Amino acid sequence: MAFLRELVEATAQRELMSRFCRIEGQIKADGSVVTEADLVMQIQIEEGLRQRWPDVPLLGEEMSADAQQRRLREAEGYWCLDPLDGTTNYASGLPFFAVSLAYIQAGQVRMGMVYDPVRCECFMALRGTGAWLNDEPLRPGGAAPPLERCIGVVDFKRLDRSLRHALVDAPPFRSLRSLGAVALEWCWLAAGRFQLYLHGGQKLWDYAAGSLILDEAGGRGCLLDGLGGECGGTRGLTPRMAIAAVETSLFNQWRRWLRAQ
Repeated sequence: MAFLRELVEATAQRELMSRFCRIEGQIKADGSVVTEADLVMQIQIEEGLRQRWPDVPLLGEEMSADAQQRRLREAEGYWCLDPLDGTTNYASGLPFFAVSLAYIQAGQVRMGMVYDPVRCECFMALRGTGAWLNDEPLRPGGAAPPLERCIGVVDFKRLDRSLRHALVDAPPFRSLRSLGAVALEWCWLAAGRFQLYLHGGQKLWDYAAGSLILDEAGGRGCLLDGLGGECGGTRGLTPRMAIAAVETSLFNQWRRWLRAQ
């Protein structure tokens, strides 16, 4: 973990922070934003990983779709990298973005790391071992507040119309936010900075590291094919709906409300 943390932190400070507020984004074919920093980060981190673990391949967000699919078919274990989570924020000068790296083996996330270079916060988790923020354990806090007193982070643009209207017209929680960097949102939930989470379409590199960090910190989340679908772990590159909460009883209340809409 020490080598991975040093690699990610040093690369992000060198390549991301030196370009922050000095770079413009371009629109990719899928409508998302990419910058020179995304591409440089992926190249630099992949090279660092290859030097240490030459036999472990990498699946990165900025690879072609064909290359990503080949990696999933051929590799039993691989790194999963989002070199710049929150690119739109980054390109707009909004200081909420991160680097997300996971190790996935036999379809299960074994290690997750999310680094926020603005705040110098490194969130890490090892399956079955726990989660940490800058070497301090991330543990469940006290009792979660009632649903009606919670802060919810929701990405509206990927939700269906009726659910969007319900969340705006009669939200079950006290206050609403949308932050714009998926991996970091999972980690802020794990740290108890808000209590509820909903996102309509996350790719593997969006949720792999952050969802493990939340689980190991004592939170509860699941990935669905829709509100009525079954919870599941990593499963290809199909976007998945994410529902999560800072602890299990609150998660159950949140999911019941969502299913009722």
